[in-house]
Amino acid sequence: MIDLYTWGTPNGKKVSIALEELGLAYRVIPVDIHSNQQFAPDFLKISPNNKIPAIVDHDGPGGAPLALFESGAILTYLAEKCGQLLAAAGAERYQTLQWLMFQMGGFGPMLGQAHHFLRYAPEPVPYAQKRYHDETLRLYGVLDRQLAAHRYVAGEHYSIADIAIYPWAARHEWHHVDLADFPHVARWYAELGARPAVQRGMAVPG
Repeated sequence: MIDLYTWGTPNGKKVSIALEELGLAYRVIPVDIHSNQQFAPDFLKISPNNKIPAIVDHDGPGGAPLALFESGAILTYLAEKCGQLLAAAGAERYQTLQWLMFQMGGFGPMLGQAHHFLRYAPEPVPYAQKRYHDETLRLYGVLDRQLAAHRYVAGEHYSIADIAIYPWAARHEWHHVDLADFPHVARWYAELGARPAVQRGMAVPG
């Protein structure tokens, strides 16, 4: 059994989608970040950086419990635990990890800043709005060009790279992106959105 500490954010939904795709048994433990539950001492023992998602796999390596934080590390661990969604070796593995890092280093953080300044900032900050919206459009363009040549983000096989990127793309309206401007992203987004496991994972924590 895996305990999933999560909230309704793109980073949280990455892990619930992966758990659903892999068919792993898990228990959802909501961490209400609006009520500062991420700073609770018990949660900090699992996630020292006070961020969701985090997991505790009670059947970790050697049968011992394993606590993990950081969504990219969790996705890699779960894929390797099950031998799915990430090639064991070779070029395909590194293509997947490359695009996973693209999400972790750019497509998540920059879109997160766009979310903040376009949707939540208490007062408009035009410079920041333009800066992060322009970078968001650039990143969607990178993704669109990749998907013009490949069915999935890292190639011809569905992987943790797709799972990492999808929940952020699901908020395209939040960062003022029209998917009609990125037709290959739109095709990929519709295909992933039709997957039952993606639909179930996106509904967590409910």
